[in-house]
Amino acid sequence: MATDLGELLVPYMPTIRVPRTGDRVFKSECAFSFDTPESEGGLYVCMNTFLGFGREHVERHYRKTGQSVYMHLKRHVKEKATGAAGGAIPRRRNGKVFLDLELNRDFNGEDYEYEDEAKLVIFPDHFEIPLPNIEELPALVTIACDAVLNAPSAYKKQEPESWEEEIQVSRHARSLRQLDNGVRIPPSGWKCQKCEMRENLWLNLTDGAVLCGKWFFDGSGGNGHALEHYRETNHPLAVKLDTITPDGADVYSFEEEEAVLDPHISEHLAHFGIDMLQMQKRTENGHHTDNNARPRVSEWEVIQESGMKLKAVFGSGYTGIKNLGNSCYLSSVMQVLFSIPDFQRMYVGNLQRIFDYSPLDPSQDFATQMAKVGHGLLSGQYSKPPMKSELIEQVMKEEHKHQQPGVSPRMLKALVSRGHPEFSSNRQQDAHEFLLHIVNLVERNSAGSENPSDVFRFMVEERVQCCQTRRVRYTQRVDYCIQLPAPIEAATNREELLAYEAKLKDAEENMRAPPEPVRARIPFTACLQAFTEPENVPDFWSSALQAKSAGVKTSRFASFPEYLVLQVKKFTFGVDWVPKKLDLLIDVPDFLDLSRMRATGLQAGEEELPDLMPPIVLPEDTRDNSMGSLDSPEIDEGAVMQLAEMGFPLEACRKAVYYTGNMGPEMAFNWIIAHMEEPDFAEPLLLPSMIDPGPSTSDSPMGATPLGNSPPEESIAILTSMGFPRAHSIQALKATNNNLERALDWIFTHPELEESDALSDMADTEPNDNAFSNANSHSDSTLSPDRDTSGPRIKDGPGRYELFAFISHMGASTMSGHYVCHIKKEGRWVIYNDHKVCLSERPPKDLGYIYFYHRLSSS
Repeated sequence: MATDLGELLVPYMPTIRVPRTGDRVFKSECAFSFDTPESEGGLYVCMNTFLGFGREHVERHYRKTGQSVYMHLKRHVKEKATGAAGGAIPRRRNGKVFLDLELNRDFNGEDYEYEDEAKLVIFPDHFEIPLPNIEELPALVTIACDAVLNAPSAYKKQEPESWEEEIQVSRHARSLRQLDNGVRIPPSGWKCQKCEMRENLWLNLTDGAVLCGKWFFDGSGGNGHALEHYRETNHPLAVKLDTITPDGADVYSFEEEEAVLDPHISEHLAHFGIDMLQMQKRTENGHHTDNNARPRVSEWEVIQESGMKLKAVFGSGYTGIKNLGNSCYLSSVMQVLFSIPDFQRMYVGNLQRIFDYSPLDPSQDFATQMAKVGHGLLSGQYSKPPMKSELIEQVMKEEHKHQQPGVSPRMLKALVSRGHPEFSSNRQQDAHEFLLHIVNLVERNSAGSENPSDVFRFMVEERVQCCQTRRVRYTQRVDYCIQLPAPIEAATNREELLAYEAKLKDAEENMRAPPEPVRARIPFTACLQAFTEPENVPDFWSSALQAKSAGVKTSRFASFPEYLVLQVKKFTFGVDWVPKKLDLLIDVPDFLDLSRMRATGLQAGEEELPDLMPPIVLPEDTRDNSMGSLDSPEIDEGAVMQLAEMGFPLEACRKAVYYTGNMGPEMAFNWIIAHMEEPDFAEPLLLPSMIDPGPSTSDSPMGATPLGNSPPEESIAILTSMGFPRAHSIQALKATNNNLERALDWIFTHPELEESDALSDMADTEPNDNAFSNANSHSDSTLSPDRDTSGPRIKDGPGRYELFAFISHMGASTMSGHYVCHIKKEGRWVIYNDHKVCLSERPPKDLGYIYFYHRLSSS
């Protein structure tokens, strides 16, 4: 028999692999469904890719890849007989089988026993070889099977690869001297102290100076003022401001010239008033460790409708999502998204096509994992009502009512959170930020195909007015969500709030128990009014005055989306950086008419601001001889000569070094490779400031640039150095007012146009004049990509809406607490609380955090 098995496996031996370090073995979940070893058909693990497949999907993988050998895993679960010996230790048929398999059940494991079996299955004949079978199998096969059975979970954090250099502790961390200069860093509104940069800002841990970093080819960076500051002061350590989390922050040592670890980062940040790392962690079950838990005790009961006999519902669209540990933010967002027909049609309606054309590793494919979750929620396969016999048995045993297990979105969460510093952690997150993150991923993965996130997209018209000259400028931008302010001063129960504050203060002074909390009740109309109020524009530069001035901005809808998302700004930051939640109620209506908030464009009697951009701010060391600097841009001639020695034209080398910010010959070489085919590749370097402006621009001060001109060559070079075509890069910059970050997103969401279209767009010197004219001229049409290929796709229509879902948050901040969502289905409100799905008796609409409205038809 041993000879027979060995001969049987010989043709397949080259395809059987032993898992190596870094290989992930998916032995607990199917890549296309939520089948597990506990499912009726068990799970098949490919012995080459180590991907898991349910019985329904393993044939597809075999046909696509030709891989024939799979390990079939099956776990039999049965209740222990009354009075059985052994007690708490589950019995296993094979000691080593599924040694590291995670239990996928919510019941008490001590009441059940498990019998696990494994076997090799050879396709297409389904020949089975029971395991273990050490004597009869070739040694390589035995080793591979044993390695698969004992492999850790595919979702455990992998150890760093051997080639990755481990970040070391800075030698300055322990003895860092911090100046007592009274500097306190606010939680927002940062700006470089030497220029206008608001991105890539670094906080010097010695004196608290906030300065910009170096410019990078991917569009991030600044003017290098943080490094200049180190050269002037020798203060060695700096932390990047937007990376600070309760787990740490990105720290750089200028003296050691590398990223470093600072074990004392908590104390160093606290010196400047940043106490985020000192926050007491809270768990998702509501047991807070701070002293402010009492004011929101009832919030948990009201939102979860505790104390009410809620009726569980089952079937299609009523499937819960298992909590993976602080993952309720993901569950709530996914439940709402897959209640929208466009998402259902895109991912569930196209399920077979998505699965058939999925890549070889479907666990890393966004469309596949979205389709998997969508099918799990909508098929009803994982939400079946209990059998009548089960109900009778539960009554006899006085057990709790049957609860559906729900689906486990572990594979989707691992994919969408990969590389994200917050979502990849096990901490609680902001559901609003995750919603925008998912929408962004949908945009990037829908290029050239149907994009379900189009239903959220709308245009916002921003009107900026110079307070001194009264002249205005109208611009439009894309958005997906309206953030509504919550003006406490507009509360209808102000007297009650004042009385509560007085009682609370008296209780604190006399060491008595605090009074019953009182929530501010704010009319929804007050929130809308606050949204439409003019707001000050920081650092406003008036093109009419050619100088900084006071400016105000108002926003209106240039188009209305098919589905409107409203987020109530309940969260704020204290001066100590600790996020806090405003305790309030908002009378949110079921029906909403925003027609009066539609934008009107330039009005009669209004005078537009000139189309000029602010002059380029030159660094301090070049201002003494600004004209000479403009005539002779700073270029690293050493890097130029290194490239020229490779045989490239001298002028091309100069351009390469200049457009990559003098970052060295390697970066410049990449630029050359990306631009070799351009007709002006070897032409001399010409900058806008080096060209004679001519008499037509005599009215403009030196440095002011007309907005209608082509985008800055530096910005074009950054995008083209990343591999994007020049024409497409220019089009993206023009469509986003030369904003690099938005241009990059625009490129991902707009496939490259035909050459003739791109050329015609490049020839248009006024790209914004007609880009959104349809959005302002009528209200009931749909703007399709065919009608406006240069602008974003929007689905404009009437501004009348009906509430169909809302996500609520319980807890003191977005970094703690719990999320649930309520969705209106078939005329009934349903509460989705992780894996529990029940009919809602009293939906707490006034305590919501994110509200979702769908547009009413015009009839």
